[in-house]
Amino acid sequence: MAFDGNILPQQHEETDTLTITSEPYSLVVWNDEVNTFEWVIETLIDVCGHSAEQAEQCAYIIHYQGKYAVKNGEYDELKPECDAITERGIGATLEVTA
Repeated sequence: MAFDGNILPQQHEETDTLTITSEPYSLVVWNDEVNTFEWVIETLIDVCGHSAEQAEQCAYIIHYQGKYAVKNGEYDELKPECDAITERGIGATLEVTA
């Protein structure tokens, strides 16, 4: 078949996709020698909406590992929770996960 100029060869376009993670921050709670397990558990239930079991597990991990990311999410969601935790005398920070 002869090429008459009316048929164009197929063009393939390569594109890169930028993926934005929906949860780029971690709310990290730090261990200390001041706060009790009960207070940390109560705080995680009240502030973060954890179940009692989840909050207890987090408290043990915080105690033995020195810190633990108790919740992941967007900055605007986690910042007030981080502030509420620190207002209760518990060390907490936001860390970028990406």
